Amino acid sequence: MTLSTQLVDDTIGVVTMDYPPVNALPVAGWFGVADAVRALGDDPEVRAVVLRAEGRGFNAGVDIKEMQRTEGFDALLGANRGCYVAFKAIYECPVPVIASVHGFCLGGGIGLVGSCDTIIASDDAYFGVPEVDRGALGAATHLARLVPQQLMRTMYFTGRTISAAQLLHHGSVLEVVSRSELDDATLVVAREIAGKDPRVIRAAKEALNGIEPVDVSRSYRFEQGFTFELNLAGVADERRDAFVRNGKEAR
Repeated sequence: MTLSTQLVDDTIGVVTMDYPPVNALPVAGWFGVADAVRALGDDPEVRAVVLRAEGRGFNAGVDIKEMQRTEGFDALLGANRGCYVAFKAIYECPVPVIASVHGFCLGGGIGLVGSCDTIIASDDAYFGVPEVDRGALGAATHLARLVPQQLMRTMYFTGRTISAAQLLHHGSVLEVVSRSELDDATLVVAREIAGKDPRVIRAAKEALNGIEPVDVSRSYRFEQGFTFELNLAGVADERRDAFVRNGKEAR
């Protein structure tokens, strides 16, 4: 399980998630994403950041198995806090962050890409928030930045997913390419941004965040409060146990 960072052209920071088998991030992984993005944003030479993943898909959310095998609430609290700081770090990164998405992007993955400034996706990419089936809430704030309100609500209530091609239609995905072309297509956009005056780009990022109609961090934190209520009621633990049990049966 790794989280790596590299520089391309000395100006583009690339953060790569690689947590087999499905890039469901453990608690440390969420904090690692936050730290990596913050470090790149603080580097005056960095002009754009790319967030990508290796493996079968971009991100499958939190590591529920880690949560269920951990005594007490430390893993639950860690995952909630970790997601919050990761999404916040991406959204508030002083330079544009580009998501390079392949395969599945689910749950916390929606929080990651919904915090980004630009999304490039492969033609096999699909997006969704299965939180209701896990006894949790969260990332509706970020899903609402990708699709219209009624579609977001329908996806949230049903757990349905949406394809990259459909998000292209809605304008939240910039480009859909084959998986073999994904990294190159993402770097084309990153290089275009990196070629601009970095002083203007950093000012533009701050300005655009300032005129956002919704306070993204506050809105997501509000959602998380309901997740804690569901945990106190025992509902979330029941649903997570069922998820882990069903996963074992599937094998």
